Amino acid sequence: MTMGRHQLKVMVEPELATKVDVAIKRSQTYLKRLQNEKGYWIGELFVDTTVACDLMLYMYWADEIDYVKQGKIVKHILDRVQPDGGWNIYTGGPSEINASVKCYLSLKLAGFSPEDPVMKKAHAVILRLGGIPKMNTYGKLYLALLGQFPWKYLPIIPAEAILLPNWLYFNIYELSSWTRAMYVPLSIINHYKPTKLLPPEKQLHELYPYGTENQDFSLPYDKKIFTWRNFFLRWDTFLKFVDGLPYRPFRKQALKNSEAWMIERCSQGSDGLGAIFPSMMNSLIALRCLGYSNEHPIVQKCKRVFRELEVDDADNNDFRVQPCLSPVWDTAITSVALATSGVPANDPALVKAADWLLQNEIKIKGDWVVKNPYPHASGWAFEFANDYYPDVDDTFKVLLALRLVESSDEKKKSEVMHRALNWAKSFQCKNGGYAAFDKDVTKHWLDHVPFADHKAILDPPCSDITARALECFGKLGIPKSDPVIAKAITYLKKTQEEDGSWYGRWGVNYVYGSWQSLRGLYSIGEDMNQDWIVRARDWLESCQNPDGGWGETCASYDDPRLKGQGPSTPSQTAWGLMGMLTCGDPTRPSIQRAGNYLATMQEEEGSWREDFITGTGFPCVFYLKYDMYRNNWPLLALAELRQLISRRAVLA
Repeated sequence: MTMGRHQLKVMVEPELATKVDVAIKRSQTYLKRLQNEKGYWIGELFVDTTVACDLMLYMYWADEIDYVKQGKIVKHILDRVQPDGGWNIYTGGPSEINASVKCYLSLKLAGFSPEDPVMKKAHAVILRLGGIPKMNTYGKLYLALLGQFPWKYLPIIPAEAILLPNWLYFNIYELSSWTRAMYVPLSIINHYKPTKLLPPEKQLHELYPYGTENQDFSLPYDKKIFTWRNFFLRWDTFLKFVDGLPYRPFRKQALKNSEAWMIERCSQGSDGLGAIFPSMMNSLIALRCLGYSNEHPIVQKCKRVFRELEVDDADNNDFRVQPCLSPVWDTAITSVALATSGVPANDPALVKAADWLLQNEIKIKGDWVVKNPYPHASGWAFEFANDYYPDVDDTFKVLLALRLVESSDEKKKSEVMHRALNWAKSFQCKNGGYAAFDKDVTKHWLDHVPFADHKAILDPPCSDITARALECFGKLGIPKSDPVIAKAITYLKKTQEEDGSWYGRWGVNYVYGSWQSLRGLYSIGEDMNQDWIVRARDWLESCQNPDGGWGETCASYDDPRLKGQGPSTPSQTAWGLMGMLTCGDPTRPSIQRAGNYLATMQEEEGSWREDFITGTGFPCVFYLKYDMYRNNWPLLALAELRQLISRRAVLA
């Protein structure tokens, strides 16, 4: 036994344990200072320039130009131009066509001349990338609102879809929640086609490849005759023919139902439609189409919550727009990190956080009930108020937080946790996995619908949420004999890549998916020495950078050969470290190197700096940097490292 203690002291560096303790204390103090007086934590969501550009486009379409705000958006755009003259969608990424066209348009709306050096460089990049015809459908649709792309070449978005009964093989509830929230207002916009014509000097003729502006820009057919894409393109042609007829018997009712559907989800327990930027902006445009005045209460509310997404950062002279707000997610992760790091469960900060989370349980049956007719409503959304769209991932994370902290009403907490756990558990899909918002929204033929080129029309199960479900089930004491658990483990086995990794849907990318999968399997009590699990551990360890950290760029979504590769970041290092901790050996060199990296890279005030994006919205299309990730995940990882060292020391 004495020899065991001696070996542990030799292999677990004493200075590492000291460093970890110091880093934990600093981080605890720092995070406590960030807590809102109401009990929640919230960090900014940083995204690319396209969201601010869409705001600029909306101001010009609505004739509501705020010139002060316009100047700030222009600076925001110019500060982010790439060396080649274009704009990208993630840090370090190449110039991207949609972002570059939107930035060019915004600058032109603000009065920039095509002869300005920044515009000439951007013009060259845009034409190299294929010009306006290579934009995705949503980008072209926003250009159509300003008369810069012909409506006739856009896929039709028929309002009549809302009339299809829920039992039909296709209806709007077969779309992901975020697509549905965009589709309904867009179907209204598609009917009215409200076009604001720009003066000649603000138009974009030069962004069409030379000699192509008057060509047919309809989406091309596949070379093979019988494909889903060709089927939908022919169907789109038929729908456009019907749309041009003077008599459309169901259109009036469809528009009426769409309006009611949209208003209901904008007004009751919601910070705007879906509480996300695209659907909120689309709903404002749709309301204008329907004749709502700016003075109407619903318009006033929608504009107010829309403005709340803006960040006017005077300290850094920067204006940004967030895609949504993240208080529930940030509060849950931070609560887990603080409690795991040794902050007492009854600490006032954690009690306030628990009470705030309990107050935000959702108690109405939202859109989810169509695909999952579970009798009791519960769960949590990502945002402050989004009652129609609670999500499974947030709910699991809140449950993981509530199990570690006390509230001012422990009986209520127990009741809510029981109700929410059963609610979330009911979302298991047929293949054993868990998705984000709905159950079995997996009809993959819909991926070929012409307007679905944002690559996220569905909400299929994914490894990261399924593994978080297993983590939650294990830590809340659901027996491993429960059939739900066996199905989830089978799902993870089927979705594991040949090299042992897992794809990460909601975080970048294979590091995220693999860490969470290992964590879920460990928490549920799987034997971590099984070959398939050891393969995952070995893959994760093989990706560790020489500096001891982990990093992976968003480019791995476009090219899987880049999986696990990228500059080290605090959040991804925390994920990698926690994944390695599931092997149970704190003396492992990779674990000690990762602990050293996090402890060494911490700032004096207790925070970490993170320049790269590690969050995923829509893979290959839209990414976001959670500002809290650089601080709460490292604290959790260091806390769990300290726990493992302590357990091994006791055993020795």
